[in-house]
Amino acid sequence: MQLDRITVHHVLLPFTQTFAHSLRKRFSVRNVVVEVVAEKGKIRGYGEGAPRSYVTGESQASVTQSIATFVRTQYFPWEFNEVTQIWDFIDSLPEGKEHNSALCALESALLDALGRYQNRYLLDYFPQDFRINTFCYGAPLPLSGKEVTLLRCQTIKKMGIKKLKLKLGKDFQQNREIFESVHHVLGEEYDLRVDVNCVWDTAIAKKHLPLLQKYGVRVVEQPTMTHDTQLTEIADFYGYHGIILMADESACTLEDVERLSQEGFYQMVNIRLSKCGGLRQSLRIIDYLRQREIDFQIGCHFGESGVLSAAGRVLCLLCGDALYYEGSYDEVLLARNITSENVSFGPEGRAQPLTGPGLGIEVNRQDLHRLSNAAATFSPSRT
Repeated sequence: MQLDRITVHHVLLPFTQTFAHSLRKRFSVRNVVVEVVAEKGKIRGYGEGAPRSYVTGESQASVTQSIATFVRTQYFPWEFNEVTQIWDFIDSLPEGKEHNSALCALESALLDALGRYQNRYLLDYFPQDFRINTFCYGAPLPLSGKEVTLLRCQTIKKMGIKKLKLKLGKDFQQNREIFESVHHVLGEEYDLRVDVNCVWDTAIAKKHLPLLQKYGVRVVEQPTMTHDTQLTEIADFYGYHGIILMADESACTLEDVERLSQEGFYQMVNIRLSKCGGLRQSLRIIDYLRQREIDFQIGCHFGESGVLSAAGRVLCLLCGDALYYEGSYDEVLLARNITSENVSFGPEGRAQPLTGPGLGIEVNRQDLHRLSNAAATFSPSRT
């Protein structure tokens, strides 16, 4: 298969409503969609990255620059017929989180194109040891006021979803109201965990212990930054009380996870495709965690379009041993999307493999161009 050109689209995806966590309040997100055109326009593959400056330090501009660099390397497969050629290219790149969103988008687009060329679903290109055919996504609850929280909990209850992640901030009173609202609507038959996004210190963490215990929380995600001197104290304090810490922003690469494993503060890791550099690098991290019997979840970034949701679906299906699954929030979160299919989950959060070759989705090119405000194109003659 001969690639004709690669286009990097800067897209703006609007939300149905405001969504917030302790670091950001968003009405929309700026993602990057990579379009691979091959075989004189007969094949089109798509991939997506969600660059977040506070996670990997990336932006739409930096992702475009990274891809411009990637396609000029000697290992980039402008012509390929085997998935191993994609892996050889990825393995040739230096490790570092500063280009992970770019690599995720480019890798997914290449795999999507190859799957369409060979009429194969992406699952076929990966080891099947932990493959499952059905799983259930959980639901996120963004940082909001009491009334909004109550309404969102009612929606979650109607969906029949049993696993919930609460976004919390520094304000103890606001956090308490969130828990009370959740309990009022959902009762006690729910698996609750919390995500702090790095904003707690030791004093705040200790103050929240009775609240976490009252509502049965056993997992706290990224309470503070990796090198914060208070991390040791928080980990020891929560560990003594049976609460484990999950790493997210501090675990973007295999090197990060190796270091965290040695330090021992975190007993769980959140794997997100765009944060971790795509399917190959995410699975490499997961294999490391499996070998050391460290738990993990498959997560996502708020504001993924159907393209990244489809790639995330593949990763979930390859990881039947994950404790939690997040993603496919398209219908709930996005006011406009770029895929013809609705990649959202069904009742109880249930999800199965998508149908069709590649990622199993079709991109509506008109919608892609409507939501794109910039683009850069690369071809063999220009590299």
